[in-house]
Amino acid sequence: MGFEGTDRYVATEDLRMAVNAAVTLQRPLLIKGEPGTGKTMLAEEVARALDKQLINWHIKSTSKAQQGLYEYDAVSRLRDSQLGDGRVQDVSNYIRKGKLWTAFDSTEQVVLLIDEIDKADIEFPNDLLHELDRMEFFVYETGETITAVNRPIVIITSNNEKELPDAFLRRCFFHFIAFPDRETMERIVDVHHPDIKKSLIKEALDVFFEVREVPGLKKKPSTSELIDWLKLLMADDIPEEILKERDRSKAIPPLYGALLKNEQDVHTLQRLAFMVRREAHADR
Repeated sequence: MGFEGTDRYVATEDLRMAVNAAVTLQRPLLIKGEPGTGKTMLAEEVARALDKQLINWHIKSTSKAQQGLYEYDAVSRLRDSQLGDGRVQDVSNYIRKGKLWTAFDSTEQVVLLIDEIDKADIEFPNDLLHELDRMEFFVYETGETITAVNRPIVIITSNNEKELPDAFLRRCFFHFIAFPDRETMERIVDVHHPDIKKSLIKEALDVFFEVREVPGLKKKPSTSELIDWLKLLMADDIPEEILKERDRSKAIPPLYGALLKNEQDVHTLQRLAFMVRREAHADR
């Protein structure tokens, strides 16, 4: 059974093809795209659609590849040996399984999400080449080789904060989630806000895409921010007339804090409004 999207996730045809191709090839699926385009949610919905467990390994700047395999707690073993604890005779008592080991151990195929891999050190992806390619790794403390019982479906996300090594890229099936066009965005909104007025969607999308086209924005509003903004518009019962008849000399839309995330972008829109007012004044 292939992935066709879900009732909570609108997947374009090329994204569905990418997911299914990666599963067929048994290659990690590397997903890139600007923040807020649903990269993490994709893994969650693939697991849900295929009725598989999701194992989420969220990467931080301090993450090391070894942590995904296992960690050996030598300090605890030393302490227990000083206390005469009999557990020290078995080193496996001091080995904590990582996310990869957990995925490899599963008796059923799971979806393994390696989320925001580009946050880690540049060597992080290279350190996982063998494990993701061969689906096995060696535990030095016990002398055993851990091999995946069932090869997991691996989905890796990146926000393009760092360039990933070529050797790593060669082992992945790559897909870039392009920012949704208006038609796709309407379908996404319908999934999250099925009861929203069509007239409000039209005016809100006009404002949203206009804001995204403003030159010089440090962070363009994303899909997730549009969903939040619409939720606020409905909660505050903002009529679509306010959006439709908005004063362009003010430029900043109502409840803009859901769309704009830094003061630089707010100032950019304010400067734009000032220019509109000045041009209008000059034309008088």
